[in-house]
Amino acid sequence: MSDLIPQPGRYVGQPVDRYDGPVKVTGEAKYAADYAADGLLYGFVVNAEIPKGRITSFETSKALKVDGVVDIITHENRPSLAWFNSKYADQDAPPGNHFKPLKDDEIRCQSQPIALVVAKTFEAARLGARLLEISYHAEPFETNLEVAQKDAYEPRSKKSGFEKPSSRGNFDKGYERASKKIESRYMTPPETHNPMELFASTVVFDKKNESWIVYDKTQGTVNSHDYLVNVFGLKKDKVRVVTKYMGGGFGSGLRPQYQLCLAMMASLKLKASVRVVLTRQQMFSFGHRPAALMDLRLGANDQGELQAIEHKVVQETSRFEDYEENIVNWSGLAYKCENVSLEHKLAQLDLFTPLDMRAPGATTGLFALECAMDELATALEMDPLELRKRNYTDKDQAHRDRPFSSKELMACYDQAAEKFGWSKRSAKPRSMRNGKKLVGWGFAGGIWDAFHQKAQAKAIFKDDGRLTIQSAVTDIGTGTYTILAQLAAETLGIDIKDVTIEIGDTDLPPAPLQGGSWTASTLGTATQISCRAVCEKLFTLAKKLPDSPFANVKFEDVCFASGSMHVKGDPSRTLELQKIMKLAGESKLEEDGKTSPGLLDMIRFAKNTHSAVFAEVEVDEDYGMVEVKRVVIAVAAGRILNPKTARSQILGGVVWGISQALHEESVVDHRLGRIMNHNLAEYHVPVNRDIHDIEVIFVREDDTHASPIGVKGLGEIGIVGTGAAVANAIYHATGKRVRELPIQLDDLL
Repeated sequence: MSDLIPQPGRYVGQPVDRYDGPVKVTGEAKYAADYAADGLLYGFVVNAEIPKGRITSFETSKALKVDGVVDIITHENRPSLAWFNSKYADQDAPPGNHFKPLKDDEIRCQSQPIALVVAKTFEAARLGARLLEISYHAEPFETNLEVAQKDAYEPRSKKSGFEKPSSRGNFDKGYERASKKIESRYMTPPETHNPMELFASTVVFDKKNESWIVYDKTQGTVNSHDYLVNVFGLKKDKVRVVTKYMGGGFGSGLRPQYQLCLAMMASLKLKASVRVVLTRQQMFSFGHRPAALMDLRLGANDQGELQAIEHKVVQETSRFEDYEENIVNWSGLAYKCENVSLEHKLAQLDLFTPLDMRAPGATTGLFALECAMDELATALEMDPLELRKRNYTDKDQAHRDRPFSSKELMACYDQAAEKFGWSKRSAKPRSMRNGKKLVGWGFAGGIWDAFHQKAQAKAIFKDDGRLTIQSAVTDIGTGTYTILAQLAAETLGIDIKDVTIEIGDTDLPPAPLQGGSWTASTLGTATQISCRAVCEKLFTLAKKLPDSPFANVKFEDVCFASGSMHVKGDPSRTLELQKIMKLAGESKLEEDGKTSPGLLDMIRFAKNTHSAVFAEVEVDEDYGMVEVKRVVIAVAAGRILNPKTARSQILGGVVWGISQALHEESVVDHRLGRIMNHNLAEYHVPVNRDIHDIEVIFVREDDTHASPIGVKGLGEIGIVGTGAAVANAIYHATGKRVRELPIQLDDLL
């Protein structure tokens, strides 16, 4: 299907402004908590004050006296639900006994939701929640991964997307014969999603039809729809889920969060419309990037050729689900090495189940691997970039030596290094200065999967010359609206202003979760197929017209541009698309575009994106303060549909990589079993002052196997490698190797 690959034209490959930009900056865009409904009630969640134990009693009298409070829903009075007798799991659920809000009196983790106060106003609901008195029986708990690691175990079953690590060769023999060896332990903390938009669900109840429209913050409308239908035993056609816009997701919306279940529960019980919005503090009460303890051993010969790689991880999970990420797998994929030993274990903590967070697994595992490679380069007295080049591989050794569908990593190395000025780097730590500040230059490589999923899109072309594209897929801020409009306009050769994109609604053709960097390749392909089908239908109609200029022409001999269909090489033989519709007596053409992964290509090729990241830091010699002065990143990710939105994705990833290295940590007080910095004042993320120059280079890469339209994803590749590049730059500046994130002032004093 290489003929589907869009060529650069009027829109494709151009820095087109965001389709949804105007409605967002003017405030017209509606988010989950923005929708109104007659008689709307407001729910406020009450969270447990202990991390483990049981609820012994509720005292509700004071709360019920608050003017406007309608009900207080707990495990004692909730409606009987289908879910509690089923084994239903959402599309992104790991194996285990999935969390059920208000199931019973058991407290399983910190800040677990245990009640919902429903009132006529948000303020009354919040006040009622404060006045609710709850008694507990506390039980012993453990939230410290370093303590729990002694009971670590190999996952009993797999989460979707998790691949059991595969070792190869003989690590012990390879490590023994290596002349240079390094052995290190790396630690990464839990990190919590903090998108701008709070999690919210507005459940609008239609009493006449006994049906619901649910405006939910989710990265998968179909997932939330199926969740509600299965949980509450509802008919599919009675529930519609809508997510037109989303104020950031980054993985936090892949699974339905508990406000959705509670809002629907209240609506069912009270036969009313209900809105539930979580507070910023409550955003810390569900999934997060899991903490991880990683042990690495690398061995190389004197020429820097890897002889052995060992990467072991103990990663946190909850007591009730086995959450897994591909953390160590990248060490068996990134570099050429015959002897690789990989191990992945879980340790249960009394915290909520972790959750996918931008580049899950790779962000963690590549931090350790790329820092370990830097340590090996130091031991070899070799340039860190040269070490990577000497161990470059054009085969995926972890999977039967499959070739990569495309891999322009060497070009990434060279182009980014030249732009950064890497050849001017002084090798010795603490040898570069800017006044009283130590200067460090660091490097790391990055890799992520290039996915393609099953999806559907509908194209509707009308006789007024307007085209509509429909799909249930969400746009979490990545630019999905924009690239679909570009592809549609380019394919039919019409003005992009005549394209309407309708997405984020379960009444539309089904689509997968938006995550994993697969949306552009997947929905882009479905859109391209549906638009091509419209073009073919228009061609068929045109051929049948009396005295048609296309009577003896094949479809491949025509092109679509300027709102018309032309014979290639003969501009005199043309018809406007609207005229074709009018003459053929058609008011509307509808065509579906369906796509799914190519099984043969999946078997034959490894499909990945790649990057090279160079970072410069300045470290105050007296106070240990770190500034990341500049980052240059080169990315190879197939065809770039829109360099403006693509650059935006990489910029966001790089900023988050800097945040991983220097700022983010969900601090758990192990005496209380609670996250203590559950607010934006104390949960540190970079601000404008922390970010300086970031330069993004897109390396040309042609790929006919990664996806039918030659596109790979960009959401994740910007973050992987960046944290390690910053950490390696800090080592170069200070001579101190910090292996536990985030790197803080006291680590460098």
